[in-house]
Amino acid sequence: MFSAFERLVAFRYLRARRKEGFVSVIAAFSLVGIALGVGTLIVVMSVMNGFREELLSRILGLNGHMMVYAEEAFTDYDGVAQKVAGVDGVTIAAPLIEGQVMATTRESATGALVRGLRGADLAKYPFIGTSINGGSFDAFAQGGGILVGDRLAARLKVGVGGQITLISPQGNPTVMGVVPRARAFTIVATFNVGMYEYDSSFIYMPLDLAQLYFKIPDAVTGLEVMTTKPDQIGPLALAARKAVGPGYRVIDWRQTNSHFFNALQVERNVMFVILALIVLVAAFNIIAGLIMVVKDKGRDIAIMRTMGATRGQIMRIFFMNGAAIGIVGTLLGLGLGVAFALHIDQIKGWVESLTGTELFAPEIRFLSQLPAKIELGEVVTVVLMALGLSLLATIYPSWRAARVDPVEALRYE
Repeated sequence: MFSAFERLVAFRYLRARRKEGFVSVIAAFSLVGIALGVGTLIVVMSVMNGFREELLSRILGLNGHMMVYAEEAFTDYDGVAQKVAGVDGVTIAAPLIEGQVMATTRESATGALVRGLRGADLAKYPFIGTSINGGSFDAFAQGGGILVGDRLAARLKVGVGGQITLISPQGNPTVMGVVPRARAFTIVATFNVGMYEYDSSFIYMPLDLAQLYFKIPDAVTGLEVMTTKPDQIGPLALAARKAVGPGYRVIDWRQTNSHFFNALQVERNVMFVILALIVLVAAFNIIAGLIMVVKDKGRDIAIMRTMGATRGQIMRIFFMNGAAIGIVGTLLGLGLGVAFALHIDQIKGWVESLTGTELFAPEIRFLSQLPAKIELGEVVTVVLMALGLSLLATIYPSWRAARVDPVEALRYE
């Protein structure tokens, strides 16, 4: 496609002489700009993908994929659980009691969410069984105490074997008025699922203890359902509604968390558009740099034309000149972006140790680690976009170079 003569001249123009230093500086800035734009886009998209996947897996790993609620008191929960468990694709149908409490010790107090579940059901949850970092889950399954997030335990300054007092807003009526219901429970184990919101606020309690504490001995607040295919929850929710019949409501995770994941998607799209402008600015730098090269090389173009070079050859020379900047910058950005995304958590730790500061507090970003997931389709899209903008940026300067009149160029020289 390109002759040896065209390649020789094009790459010679990339190595500017001393008096043409400013032109080479613009070319270098264009290359760096494209590399930074491509690399930043890959890193940001990978982090956003990682956040979405981690949040989705952890939220669904603890909260269930569907919830079944009764229109009135949920007393026939075992019978309903059997019906839901019979739906193809359902792995867990666990009776659940959920309520807000105030957790207190002598040292501190904070709000918490109590979730009452049977030990056999909780053991099947994806993250709980592998997240115990203190105590024994067997003690919880036997009804010996409660399971507390390790960050919540640290905030309350209590550990395994210690006691915390749970105060329910639903008080006990007395002759002196309503008195808040309070009871002390022993911590038999702590857990860390890697998500700040859960580790700092969740308390798991055996179902029978929760029924006594919340004073609903023959009922639950809902039925939590896990499935094998949470991404195909629509047909499963429809089948569950048919199985339980009238008098019950089935709500899937999309309805519960739709606003959250929609916000993540909007933020991801906005970030892509904003960061793509970096590549666009670098492409304009290529246009400016090539136009300066064309003006500077007017005499050379005229001489080549008088020696027999065609307009097509001149156009291809300058097209190759600008394309080289775009291609090298894109490949450099691709390498930097992929390497950074693959080691982003290690880089974060290194920067934090170097500066002595916490770059991303878990309570702000909800996760204990900074996730990143590289998707091949997105990487290809970013690379093709950068290459396309770079190649388009070379068209006008190359056309302008091909239109140089040899007579006029030599006359003014």
